[in-house]
Amino acid sequence: MEGKAYTPDEVAQLFQISKHTVYELIKRGELQAFKVGNKMRIEHGEIERYKESSKAPAKKIQVEQPETPTSLPVRLSGSHDFLVEHFVKQTSRDLQLQIQPTYIGSLEGLMMLYRGQSDIAAMHLLDPASQEYNLPFIHQLFVHESILVLRFASREQGFIVAKGNPKKITGFNDLTRKDIHFVNRQKGAGTRFLLDSMLAGHEINPAEINGYTNEEWNHLSTASYISRGMADVAFGIQSAASHLGLDFIPIAKEQFDLVFRFTEENKEKLNELIRYLQSDSFKNSLTDLEGYDVQELGTVIYKTE
Repeated sequence: MEGKAYTPDEVAQLFQISKHTVYELIKRGELQAFKVGNKMRIEHGEIERYKESSKAPAKKIQVEQPETPTSLPVRLSGSHDFLVEHFVKQTSRDLQLQIQPTYIGSLEGLMMLYRGQSDIAAMHLLDPASQEYNLPFIHQLFVHESILVLRFASREQGFIVAKGNPKKITGFNDLTRKDIHFVNRQKGAGTRFLLDSMLAGHEINPAEINGYTNEEWNHLSTASYISRGMADVAFGIQSAASHLGLDFIPIAKEQFDLVFRFTEENKEKLNELIRYLQSDSFKNSLTDLEGYDVQELGTVIYKTE
């Protein structure tokens, strides 16, 4: 039950309230939700936390208060990652600061930041020309804005296969075999960028890959295709394979960064989050690090003057 995530409709039924009220609670930061693509989800643990907090006398009668910059949650958009999920939860627990994540892929997340629809972007985009991560895209988009880029982690990307690798998959050329069914990530995902760059380097036409157009929106749902026997191979991160007891064939190491865009309204909160990411307290909270390298966690990679 702990890992279940609910839709706003299901939460409304659980609490016997309207769906509109659920969205209002999310908007005010009282109920923490996340997005996968365009779908809103609330974790079981968050529902239990809200139940407990609602038992307090001060919570029995809730009076509508006008929204102020200090009451609004910090909006995070971009790539789905298990360490990002951990960061969101730890921030709520340790700082009592709500982060509202939208896991929509690196490129779309960065564009949301560019349009002012989020405060932080989580990204791992490989520029095929320079073979550099993230900064080439940031330099193109953000010219006059106040930006800071923080190294979050390095991650192992590779092939996720069933335990024992029964189809004997060893490299990219195996993806074109007739007996292999692939499951892909959506366009705009950093993993998709890396995969397509690798396919081009191996001169492989995506049309030759059975399942290339079968897209999923996060690492765990992609890897679950393998665990359920619905596909033979996926391209993704090692931690997703480990979560489901699958085998992993490492291919590349990538850089995963957080991009902060400062405004007068959010700069105090963002600076607090940056200090927290650089603290021993947060670093010591990281325990499940298979497939990650966090030696550079908290390092400022780029900052506008």
